[in-house]
Amino acid sequence: MPEPLDVPISDGGIKLGQFLKLANLIDSGSEAKPLLAAGMVRVNGEVETRRGRQLAEGDVVALAAQSARVVVGDVPDNLPW
Repeated sequence: MPEPLDVPISDGGIKLGQFLKLANLIDSGSEAKPLLAAGMVRVNGEVETRRGRQLAEGDVVALAAQSARVVVGDVPDNLPW
């Protein structure tokens, strides 16, 4: 899997469902629940099924062949999509 892309958040935490949308790993928030229920989302290499899971700086979220890392503050927009 390629290196995860850094996705900035404005404060110290964000919920997994929100981060999936922010990182453009999903198109809409309604897509999160079935993907999580199917075990298709990983956080730091572990399957995660809780949409409300709090993420912190440095957490890596993966869905299929894409992955994104939570970073706090301003980061250059390096998202290819």
